[in-house]
Order: sequence, then structure tokens, then C-alpha cells
Amino acid sequence: MNKEVDFLLRKSNYTYDDLVKIMSILRCLCPWDKEQTHKSIRNNLIEETYEAIEAIDSDNDELLKEELGDILLQVVFHCEISCNEGKFNIDEVCDGICKKLILRHPHIFSDVLANTTNQVLKNWDEIKKNEKGHSTHSQVLQSVAKSLPSLIRSQKIQKKAAKIGFDWDSVDGAIDKAYEELLELKEAIVLGDKYHIKEELGDLLFAVVNISRFIDCDSEQALYSACDKFTYRFSKMEQLALNQGKNLEQLSLKEMDILWDKTKLFNL
Repeated sequence: MNKEVDFLLRKSNYTYDDLVKIMSILRCLCPWDKEQTHKSIRNNLIEETYEAIEAIDSDNDELLKEELGDILLQVVFHCEISCNEGKFNIDEVCDGICKKLILRHPHIFSDVLANTTNQVLKNWDEIKKNEKGHSTHSQVLQSVAKSLPSLIRSQKIQKKAAKIGFDWDSVDGAIDKAYEELLELKEAIVLGDKYHIKEELGDLLFAVVNISRFIDCDSEQALYSACDKFTYRFSKMEQLALNQGKNLEQLSLKEMDILWDKTKLFNL
């Protein structure tokens, strides 16, 4: 048996360094791990992140500990792949993030004053802008990752635009804009132009996200909760129908609406 493998098997507890060592061994000895690339395990990182989010939302500390381990595995895995390719290793990744944290917290590691959260965030944005070499506000907006979920991406873009004053005076302006976009969507539907319909639907969604930003409500979480509420009420509606000896398919839309209204009496 490989001496490193034998050493690891004799341990009762493991550390971060052990994880790095195990990943290195797997990349050398395991046929599956050796074949993986950044792109082949790309979705794993996304999935593990969402599973960690679910653990946070459910206040499950044990599950969160497990899911954070899965995320850490993905980070180490990607670093090991790059190390094998002679590009960078985990130490260089740690070096980079440490330097970034030190640079972006001059109120801690230098003599810059920042006594409030707003001052800290303002400094952070200015330092980040200089780091990225952004000379225009358009570049700042374009730097928002396109891979983000669209609700999150649109909210981040709107926040950045608002910082330079491109914003409504109040939530009323944002609400009026949403109504305007809804009317334009209805007109596009009447015309039957699918491309135009898609465009106007996007504008409406973007306007609704703007409302959520004004009322300090995370649009992604709001829609997440709405999905949960709909699923819960749908299950209650189906149960009410079954209690009447019927499947949902046997009910008219009007009958389902009556049951749906009854589900609102149940607490989620």
C-alpha cells in the first residue's frame, strides 16, 4: 500500500492539509479523478453551492458543515487540476485572496478611516474599480458576471447604476415603470411577435427587480419563497380534492380555484 495512503488511513481526524494531500493522491491513482477537467466538474461547484444555501435556509448546522466541505473539495479539486497543468496551486489561490482582503480593508491594514459600513463598502468599490482597471461606469456594469442567476445579476447591475445617481427618486417611479413594461408586453402579445414578446417580458422582469431593490427585498429569495408557497398550496389543493374523492384532472378550473382559495387558510 502507498505509504501516504497508509498514513492517512491511520489518522482519526483530518485537516485542510490532509484534504489537499488526498486530492493529490486521487489525481494520481483514481482513474475517474485523473480524467476530470475544470469544465467536466463545473456544474458540481454550482450544485454544491446551492446545497449549502439550502442548508443555510433550513438552519441546519450539521448539513451546512457537510455542504461547506463539499464546496471546499471542489475548490481543492480545481486547484489540483491547475497544479497538474503547471498553472497555479492552492497556495497561490490562498495567497491571492489574502492579498485581496488586506488591500480591500485599508481601514484595518492601513491608515484609511472607515467608521461605518457605508464607508467600508465605498472604499471596497473604489479599490475594486482600480484593481480591475475600470475607467468608465459602463465597464463596472459589464464586469457583473453573466453566469449569475438573472435576478441576482439584474439587482447587482441596478445597484451599481444607482450609485452614480441613475435611479428613480422613489419606489413609485419603479412601480410606474413596471406598469409601463406590462402594457408594452400586452401589446407585444397582441402583435404575436415572439422576439418582441421575449424582449418586453425581460424588461418587465427587470423592472420588477428594481422594485424589490427599492423596498430592500432580495428578488431571488422572494421568488424562491413564492415557489415554495405555490408548491405547498398546490399540494394542499390536491389533498382537498382527494378528500372529495376526486383527482385534480376531474375538476374544472373554477372548482380548482375554489379549493385554491381554501388552501390560503393553511400556514406554510
